[in-house]
Amino acid sequence: MEVAKTIVSVRGLVKAARSKGKRIGFVPTMGALHIGHIFLIETAVKKSDFVVVSIFVNPAQFGPGEDFEKYPRPLEADLEICRKAGVDVVFAPACRQMYPSENLTWVNVEKLTEQLCGRFRPGHFRGVTTVCAKLFNIVAPDIAFFGQKDAQQAIVIKRMVVDLNVPLEIVVCPTVRSPDGLAVSSRNKYLTVEQKKDAAFVYKSLQKCREMVDVGITDSRTIITEMRKILSRALSIEIEYISIVDAETLQELDRIGRRVLVAVAVRIGSTRLIDNILVDLSKQ
Repeated sequence: MEVAKTIVSVRGLVKAARSKGKRIGFVPTMGALHIGHIFLIETAVKKSDFVVVSIFVNPAQFGPGEDFEKYPRPLEADLEICRKAGVDVVFAPACRQMYPSENLTWVNVEKLTEQLCGRFRPGHFRGVTTVCAKLFNIVAPDIAFFGQKDAQQAIVIKRMVVDLNVPLEIVVCPTVRSPDGLAVSSRNKYLTVEQKKDAAFVYKSLQKCREMVDVGITDSRTIITEMRKILSRALSIEIEYISIVDAETLQELDRIGRRVLVAVAVRIGSTRLIDNILVDLSKQ
């Protein structure tokens, strides 16, 4: 496995692989790799011939007061995970490689970034889309892998790729969960043992939604009320939002129709957690 720290070096490695007819798979990450990332990487290994993983904590997607400075950066452990998973190249640039001077050019996907997390993290998705556009230009992959846990991010990136005519396939992989249902996240490391127990109520609330839909209840307000009751059982949880939205446009829905995204964001202490499920009545 090669570790590239410059744009020139990673481009050279990818160019050499492509000259041999290899299909390039790409997994963009901010490091602090966990079993969710490993699942993405293993999927990339299966679906492509040459896998690049980026490890870059992107300052442009952190807002004031967010955890950029304390975000975990266990690079050596991350490299070992990548090595064992069969990664060909890790691209681990310093910030000055990605942003050598004041950044004046930004990629902004409208409408899709105004809902859900976008309401509470202004500028976040502009930072995400810009760094992904840069990484796609640098690595030039054929296929890139994202996780369903970050559903809004995946939807926004897919739209950016379509709108900008990027020759890239986006694959969204299922959310990886711990046995209690908690979605695996790098930020789970911030939680105490007791807070992790409370965090499990997030998925329980999503399960409640699915149970209600299964018995024919589709009114969004009724479902959200019951989900709030589940979350209120954990005193440490502060609800940021519970939303039922169209799975493509992310517009709020009064009633669950065909394919919808049910999304939750909470704070537990200083840690912000998100989770979601897809509900598709057309498949029931």
